[in-house]
Amino acid sequence: MKPGLGVGVMILKDNKVLLGLRNPNKEKASSELNGQGTWTMPGGKVEYMEKLVDAAKRELEEETSLIANDLKLICISDDMTDTAHYVTVGFLVNKYSGKIKDMEPETILEWKWFDIDNLPDNMYKPSKKVIEKYLEGIIYE
Repeated sequence: MKPGLGVGVMILKDNKVLLGLRNPNKEKASSELNGQGTWTMPGGKVEYMEKLVDAAKRELEEETSLIANDLKLICISDDMTDTAHYVTVGFLVNKYSGKIKDMEPETILEWKWFDIDNLPDNMYKPSKKVIEKYLEGIIYE
């Protein structure tokens, strides 16, 4: 079995991060990394022959309807469970256009802004890692 490749998009506005609440139903949460019922940033799997930055832009728009006007690499992390291994590439978006809409209401129940220093306890592990690495200034360890 080979690792998968995913992207996470951290939208930062006024020291707040946009997070979506994943459906508690495992099938509807669509996560091999057991993310059901957790808060996550926009993101998902990179498609074959898709550039990382294009995957991040696509996932952001597919999930929130927002258009990223700039993307900056934050970090790369290994996310593993006993059944899955993903390499997650985290991006930061400071400038975007559009209004937040829940484009996948079966998967994400709501989008909400959280203070970057006061995040929810039940965070999706890959998203939590991206935010922690951003705050620590660590690209990969």
